[in-house]
Amino acid sequence: MSLRPVLPLPSRDDVLVETERRVWDGRFPLDVIGFRQRRFDGGLSGVRTWELWRRGRAAAVLPYDPDRDQVLLIEQFRLPALAAGLDPVLVELPAGLCEDGESPEITIMREAGEEAGVVPDRLHRIADVLLSPGGSDELCTVFAGRVRLPPAGPDGVLGHGGLASEEEDIRLRAWPATAAIAAAVAGRFPNALTMLALLWLAAERDRLRADWSET
Repeated sequence: MSLRPVLPLPSRDDVLVETERRVWDGRFPLDVIGFRQRRFDGGLSGVRTWELWRRGRAAAVLPYDPDRDQVLLIEQFRLPALAAGLDPVLVELPAGLCEDGESPEITIMREAGEEAGVVPDRLHRIADVLLSPGGSDELCTVFAGRVRLPPAGPDGVLGHGGLASEEEDIRLRAWPATAAIAAAVAGRFPNALTMLALLWLAAERDRLRADWSET
């Protein structure tokens, strides 16, 4: 089976690409890049060889109900968490990869609906975040999204989401914003995006709540 060509790196005067080859061409290709980069002392490095996992653009959203002062977080099984020795059921944000030519805003509207059964009516862009800069080009745009959540039971569970066609098994849980922020500060969420979004909410919650409760 022939492999697709390596996706060229953006051109920079301070990076010299020596070799490029694709070694795996599955859903997410793996390229091996030999390069030199300009050092801080002004000289060029020796040739460095890195594996580069090509995952591309992604988007994630923290669904926030300003009236109930609650966030919606999802729970699902993650095999890499198991491989890392963690509980494989992670508490996460709705998230997904951008399809070809798709903006992060469009992506997250689709993914929020599929995974969590909500579609935000307002979005606030938090940050663009590299998830694993030592090995992958995946760049995730993180949003806060205004939603209206239904009443939840004593355990906060709102139901289940995900696409049956993709064998997704997702549990939806509403958290009081203060409880979710406290859990993030205590280090209870090993998922980086969950941690980032909730710590951002800790800093911006009063302003966001005032703004989003007005309209």
